[in-house]
Amino acid sequence: MTDSPRATASDPFRPADLAGYPPRARLMIRLAAGLAFVVLRLLALTLRLDRENLRDLPDPFRGHVTTAGPIIYAFWHNRILAATIFFRNRGAVVMTSQSRDGDIIARVIRRFGFGAARGSATRGSIQALKSMARCLRDGHDVAFTIDGPKGPRYVAKPGAVMLARLSGAPIQPICISARSYWEIRSWDRFRIPKPFSRGRIFYGRTIHVSRDADEAELAARTAELQSELDRLRAESVAWTGRTE
Repeated sequence: MTDSPRATASDPFRPADLAGYPPRARLMIRLAAGLAFVVLRLLALTLRLDRENLRDLPDPFRGHVTTAGPIIYAFWHNRILAATIFFRNRGAVVMTSQSRDGDIIARVIRRFGFGAARGSATRGSIQALKSMARCLRDGHDVAFTIDGPKGPRYVAKPGAVMLARLSGAPIQPICISARSYWEIRSWDRFRIPKPFSRGRIFYGRTIHVSRDADEAELAARTAELQSELDRLRAESVAWTGRTE
């Protein structure tokens, strides 16, 4: 994985400048992103969102958040494809790594109506958090793959809680699952929804973090987020009828 020479978080809805790459690399990035978009777009046309559990929500895509203003979504890394399909064209901003793979992913998700803040838990995290805080101030929802980019699988990292303290925005835990899917033998057992499958979004309790939260409160809110996401994952496992 090669670092992106011009990774920036200044405008999450604008494609990254690839001028620092050699011509062949620029071409490969554009081709890979274009092919991935076409495949995902075709897959999206076949998937259906199961809305049975959304009837009592004030807004199906805001979960249990009832206050005005943007929110922070938190979900597991191996559900990225389902999240990209079911939350498309809503203007949410997600964090992508500062790498060549990150440039490809950013180009794909922008074509699905997302913004991309460049950084990760291991590189550029402060820059990406500041970019996402700006997006929240501008009225955009943001989203975290809470155990990414490299795991451990199903272990919540503190990024979303730190951003909630910085911005004052609430966290909405979610778990997005397709009923039928393929599973890749990666660190997170990455899931690819099967064509014509049904998807469902499971919502947890909204989590608020005070702006003057100390380390003890940050740890408590991270543990609360972990607990909610574990509960939602158990619900999704029961719904799919598959074990993990």
